[in-house]
Formats: sequence, structure tokens, C-alpha cells
Amino acid sequence: MTTPYDRQIEELLQEYRSQRENALALRSRINETTGSATAPKQVVKVSVSAQGEVTAIEFPTGAFRRMAPKELADVLISTIQQARAKAVTAVGELMNPHLPAGVTTADLLEGKADPTALLSEEPAMPDSVRDYVNHGYRRDQNAPRG
Repeated sequence: MTTPYDRQIEELLQEYRSQRENALALRSRINETTGSATAPKQVVKVSVSAQGEVTAIEFPTGAFRRMAPKELADVLISTIQQARAKAVTAVGELMNPHLPAGVTTADLLEGKADPTALLSEEPAMPDSVRDYVNHGYRRDQNAPRG
């Protein structure tokens, strides 16, 4: 036996399935995201993944050979930081449209955002479905709830 709410519940389930598929596609796009930066004078070029892991270090010119070790280390660190910032920005461009107002990807990654801001207190659903979930379907709408 089906109830008048079965269609609404099925629509909610379909909406959930669609959101899940979209989330999986978004995750795939994020995993393909990279950030790259090149130091001044092309001393070094660095690429990082969306997770900030260094995936490539290149020395396009021989300029690094004329640098003191500390200077080269500083340039490497700075260029890695720039590449990571670009990766975070690129991920933010993908994620921010899907986040609630006032929550940014950068804030989430830096631990500045409250993760509970991502979800409402109660799941979104029509009042009639919420009533059905909370109290069950009543054939006689005038009958007292039990």
C-alpha cells in the first residue's frame, strides 16, 4: 500500500542521489586541480596538487647554481607557498558556490569556519513529509495523533 507521501519521499531520495553524484563529480574535479608558481628569474618552478603536495620541481634556468644554499631554500619555500595558494584558490573556485553564505574553502582548510555551518539543523523537506516522518501517516486527518 502506498501513501500520498511516497512520491514526495521518492523525490527527496532522488534529489539526494543527484546531490551525491554531483559531489562525486566535484571531488574528481578537485583531485585534478593543481597550482603552479615560478620564482623570479625562473630560478625554480613548482607544481602542487589540490592537497598541497609538491608534485614537481623544475629548474628552468641555471640561475639556481649561482645562489647560496640558504637563498635557494628560501626561494623554494616561497615558490611552494605560492603554488599552494594558487591550488587553494582554484579549489575555492570549484567549492565556494556550493558552500553556505559566509563560508569559504580557505576558511574551512585553515580551520576558521565552523563545520556545522555546512549543514542545517534539520534536513530540508516539505512540512508534510516532516510531519509524516515525525508522526506517521494518518488516514483520518481529524483523528488524534497517537
